[in-house]
Amino acid sequence: MNKNEVAKVVIVGGGLVGALNACFMAKRGYDVYIFEKREDIRKADEAQGKSINLALSHRGRKALKFIGLEEEILNNAVPMKGRLLHDLNGYKKSVPYDPVFKKCIYSIGRNFLNGKLLEAAEKYRNVKIYFKYKLINIGLSEGRVSFLNVEKNETVEFQADLIIGADGAFSKIRRFMETTPLFEYSQTYIEHGYLELCIPKEQSHLMKSNHLHIWPRGEFMMIALPNKDNSWTVTLFMPFKMFESIKTEADLLNFFSKTFSDSIELIGSKELITDYFKKKPSSLISVKCSPYHYKNKFLLLGDAAHAIVPFYGQGMNAGFEDCTILDNILNENKDNFKLSLQNYSIKRKANTYAISDLAMYNYVEMRDLVTRPSYSLRNLLDSLLFRFFCNTWIPLYNSVSFSEMDYLKCVENRKWQDKVIQVVIAVLGIILGIFLYYYLL
Repeated sequence: MNKNEVAKVVIVGGGLVGALNACFMAKRGYDVYIFEKREDIRKADEAQGKSINLALSHRGRKALKFIGLEEEILNNAVPMKGRLLHDLNGYKKSVPYDPVFKKCIYSIGRNFLNGKLLEAAEKYRNVKIYFKYKLINIGLSEGRVSFLNVEKNETVEFQADLIIGADGAFSKIRRFMETTPLFEYSQTYIEHGYLELCIPKEQSHLMKSNHLHIWPRGEFMMIALPNKDNSWTVTLFMPFKMFESIKTEADLLNFFSKTFSDSIELIGSKELITDYFKKKPSSLISVKCSPYHYKNKFLLLGDAAHAIVPFYGQGMNAGFEDCTILDNILNENKDNFKLSLQNYSIKRKANTYAISDLAMYNYVEMRDLVTRPSYSLRNLLDSLLFRFFCNTWIPLYNSVSFSEMDYLKCVENRKWQDKVIQVVIAVLGIILGIFLYYYLL
């Protein structure tokens, strides 16, 4: 690409990250072409793809602010200031996300947000969006992609200066990159699946507002996130073997009456039966790969590069942060794609691996550890220290959700805090031992 030429960028995938990245690329002055295999989500009769509500936090908000969309999205989202834990007896306990500065995360509908991002991308004159175009072939060396227009059954070939794969956890772009030397790739399915239920808006008065509700049950759990229309999106996470053991309506009602007794009134028996048996539980996958680029022609973003399980609410936020970081690196390298893509892969790998591991750990925390006294004690200690030493002692959740600290640094910070606490406990133990020794003497 000559200095006077306008770079052509193809984005494969018109989902959340693809649409957002199109806005970033368009603001840089590139000619941007989005190819999406599905129909326009704004015109679809039924919602497509996953519909788990998304938790928007600082990293995602920063990216939305950059394209001028943060305020509109927040106006259509529901703030969640903490978790509300439901025990077996129906007793509820509120656990704030940030008891010191009162920061919160926001529940937003996936399809609504996707639609707004597509609208934002369309406002740029240098962005064109093509729906129902299925990727069928890639020329890695030439920077070439071929699509099938599924409506006309015609093949279209496109060559670009940069091709970005934002085509999700089962990315076709990544599949081609897997054939190149030194490309590392791994995927992990956990033995737990998820199934979506719903609490209708007529029952919303029974739900404590502005919380993420959790029914932690050790090996499994159920959560509920609020919607703008006052309904609640409920998601049941548990081992596939448990899903398979529920075969009849009686099995289902018996299971819920024993484990989520207070939720039956909220969901409704008939609605529970209908939603539960309407479709099979979906699987959860974690993807790690490296590098995220191929030469100066191809780059992976979002789930295509680092799909993670949803238990830290960072999947979307990490994908949006990809766009922010890529834009910063392009600034630093004055739009040199070769240097920028290399730097991006180096900078992002350790951090995306770190949040992937954190997300997996947080499932254990949400379904089990939150019920233990040790969790409450550590939470209280972190809050006290954060209140008095807010620039030094930042709790793990705060650093992940309410700051721009590198994910890897968040993990390292937590390990340092654990060591400090261990040393303090050891010193106090020694002092107490000495005191008792002399007291008895």
